[in-house]
Amino acid sequence: MTPLDLWLSRSIPMCLLLQSLVLMVLCFPSASTCPKGCTCQRSESPPHGLNVSCSLSRLKEIPPDVPPDTQLLQLDRNHISLVPDRIFHGLRMLRRLNLSHNAVETLGEGAFVGLEGSLEVLDLSHNRITSVHKDAFARLKARVMVDNNPWHCDCALQQALGGMAHNHEAATRVLCRSSELRDQEGQPFLAVDADLCNLAKRTTDYAMLVTMFGWFAMVISYVVYYVRQNQEDARRHLEYLKSLPSKPKKPDELEDISTVV
Repeated sequence: MTPLDLWLSRSIPMCLLLQSLVLMVLCFPSASTCPKGCTCQRSESPPHGLNVSCSLSRLKEIPPDVPPDTQLLQLDRNHISLVPDRIFHGLRMLRRLNLSHNAVETLGEGAFVGLEGSLEVLDLSHNRITSVHKDAFARLKARVMVDNNPWHCDCALQQALGGMAHNHEAATRVLCRSSELRDQEGQPFLAVDADLCNLAKRTTDYAMLVTMFGWFAMVISYVVYYVRQNQEDARRHLEYLKSLPSKPKKPDELEDISTVV
């Protein structure tokens, strides 16, 4: 057997083994790529991304090691209370994100940064969300579900939903648990026929006006009190002067008067 035949006999099986390992990595992701408590399965349809399911895993936070080729991420029915800014930044293939039935209370400006071009469905229903940053959904093109949350209807929420003109369905399902307008509490958000941002500004203006009027009234009251007090002091001083006895005339003055007479 020549050296060439020997080399070929050893290299061909090695190449086949390497190809098998590559196929296994592509088709069956190893356990180390899947977040703890979750299951990962490769999708059979293009682009063959990962479907990551972390449902009912008692998670208290979003796993930071979600594979970058994840296209479906199920985080529902956990105890997640916070969506950190840029937590999904590296998930460029993510199409569906389910965060329903958690304990999320608020959403910041950068909560969904990185998902603007890929995300198609975002489920935030059945949480404890009361407020969001006005730009939380600004660049998303996804269908957003935000029903069954104890919303506080204010300027920021009005701006956030107003920037989702393509997502009218989301606004129709928002109920105001509380509101800047008391008569809107318990009503659908779309029933709020007022500019809540200008309302806050008017409220501030009214407060400033009332404060200025209070200071002005206090100054006027002090001036009136000061003038009246001075008048009273002057009157008392005049009465005191009138009550003093007349000054008796001297004997010399009396002699001068008699001489003249």
